[in-house]
Amino acid sequence: MALHPKLKVGVDVPWVTSWSKEGMTGVAPCPSVDGVLAVGQVWAPGEGKPLYSRNHLFRQRKSVREMLCPMCGEATQAGDRWSQTGRWTTAGELRARGLGVWISPDYPEDKPLFDAGAIAPLHRACAERALLHCPHLKAMPDHELKAFPAAWQIAALSVEAKPKATYGNLPQKSVAAVTFLQLIGVPQ
Repeated sequence: MALHPKLKVGVDVPWVTSWSKEGMTGVAPCPSVDGVLAVGQVWAPGEGKPLYSRNHLFRQRKSVREMLCPMCGEATQAGDRWSQTGRWTTAGELRARGLGVWISPDYPEDKPLFDAGAIAPLHRACAERALLHCPHLKAMPDHELKAFPAAWQIAALSVEAKPKATYGNLPQKSVAAVTFLQLIGVPQ
């Protein structure tokens, strides 16, 4: 399989983007979430066509856990972490959306939190380049880059997965499998 001849991963296409040759592999323990069961995906960045706005499962989890820029795939540093799509909200709103298990019970309902969703912060230069070239980002009404808070929490988003039955075996019980990681910034 040849790499896409014109597009460079991390420059023309975000590092975290899935490609058409990166199919799902099923549920298995995954190092991106410390060996917890997670939905897997083939690793073949640059092969096939980019599937813009579809994050690769492993690269997304790795970007959130390690604070890697979703655009270039390199580590971000404190002071150079920016969000294009995140928004300020409250602990109460996140609890109402079902993320309360991940939010400290000590946080009052009106405590401001930064909901970055499933997108880790970017380097400022990468965020500015993405905004210039990405039609999805250009179409958003808010183009303001927001500084990412110095502290954060990570919430695992999961699906119920049912293992395939093998010949002669009854289907196994459903299990929770991590898909993406949600990132919540906490102001100091």
